[in-house]
Amino acid sequence: MSALIVCPSCDLAHCIGAAPSKERTVCARCGGLLQRAENGNIDAAIALAVSALVLFAFSNAYPLVAIQSNGSGRATTLLGAALGLYRQGHTLLASLVFFTTIAAPFLQITSLLYLLLPLRRRREAPGQRIVFRLLTRIRPWIFVEVFMLGALVALVRLAAFARVVPGVALWSCALLMFTLTALTSRTSPGQFWRWVEDRRA
Repeated sequence: MSALIVCPSCDLAHCIGAAPSKERTVCARCGGLLQRAENGNIDAAIALAVSALVLFAFSNAYPLVAIQSNGSGRATTLLGAALGLYRQGHTLLASLVFFTTIAAPFLQITSLLYLLLPLRRRREAPGQRIVFRLLTRIRPWIFVEVFMLGALVALVRLAAFARVVPGVALWSCALLMFTLTALTSRTSPGQFWRWVEDRRA
């Protein structure tokens, strides 16, 4: 059974067979990557998802930064940053920050655990296709790295006016960013459905 894959770099269509398990596929025209090797370990993906969940909990339970100026200090959490924008009248921006840095990452992590844990025991989670389709729609909206970049720029500027102390949540967010990147690369659609097919065999 063949499949049609379009190169993301030059738009050349390729007709290929089953996805390779131990090698990657490149474009015949430009050499761009078409498919990664889909030979990941489901246990490693579950371990990354659990690690991401722990880091996500730390990112939301502890303060991002503490700012000390003129003998007084303030600390804020990730949720507090979104609420602060909302209180200042930036409702749309606050909603965007909440969804892209809190809701979307949480949905990605919990959805993957919901799908992968039964799959490891050779079972299918109820609504597996619907949940994975929802997951693929959520993934492009996860902007933890954009938030981190904006936070670092803001902290550098604030450092000229006050003493800025990075909190536990800031370091957790940084680690979460790398963990989510690794998790996304290990749970691509091709890899996930290969796991499903392997469990059915």
